Amino acid sequence: MKLITSVQNPFIKSLVLLQEKAKARKQSGTFLIEGQREITLALKGGYEIETLLFLPELISETQITTFSKGQIETISISKEVYQKLAYRDTTEGILAVAKSKSHQLSDLKLSKNPLILIAEAPEKPGNIGALLRTADAAHLDAVIIANPKSDLYNPNSVRSSVGCLFTNQIATGTTTEIIDFLKKRNINFYCATLQNSTSYHTQDFTKPTALVVGTEATGLTEEWRNQATQNIIIPMQGEIDSMNVSVAAAILIFEAKRQRNFNL
Repeated sequence: MKLITSVQNPFIKSLVLLQEKAKARKQSGTFLIEGQREITLALKGGYEIETLLFLPELISETQITTFSKGQIETISISKEVYQKLAYRDTTEGILAVAKSKSHQLSDLKLSKNPLILIAEAPEKPGNIGALLRTADAAHLDAVIIANPKSDLYNPNSVRSSVGCLFTNQIATGTTTEIIDFLKKRNINFYCATLQNSTSYHTQDFTKPTALVVGTEATGLTEEWRNQATQNIIIPMQGEIDSMNVSVAAAILIFEAKRQRNFNL
């Protein structure tokens, strides 16, 4: 089995770039995954793993074979190399180089009565991860990112999603493309916004539905607000007029799930 002990190794240097640079991830079509649970969910989600790297002090070669099945290149690495690549020290000593997937709207496979979450231009990778966790918990049909500001495989997104990047159907597109996609499929879309809004709990989410959230700073763009089936608001009784985007999304999603009797 191959062993790499130097952080100056060219392959290790290329992996550091994958962690740090969106351009490197895009050019290579690969990204890094940390942790046993995350790698297990990626394999279950149909992601192709190119290489497994492990620290023998933390995980045995026998345990590695449960992931590789003898089909994936496996490399033993030193503690110094592991610490260079890993974002956290608690990921059980295993990393994977995985191939990224296509995230076109046309790739989505929706049910007859879909429930979809749309987030416009989420700025913080941590928020994307939190949205994906909520989407997985609710077993949504899909998550669509409009006008993405960062790539989905940003290490912070991967990490904060705790593997839910791999359990959800995800697509990206422009606002115009996504609105066109929804209208062609007769999917109602409800936009969370302060302007011209009605309370979210008064709406019927039992039909094909997309729930649309914007950024905490600027909210949704006019294109969404003008074309929405209905603009909706979460009644707030404190001093501030907005909440974290993932919290707002969770409130809306689980109201829709409640109306649908929590049926899948």
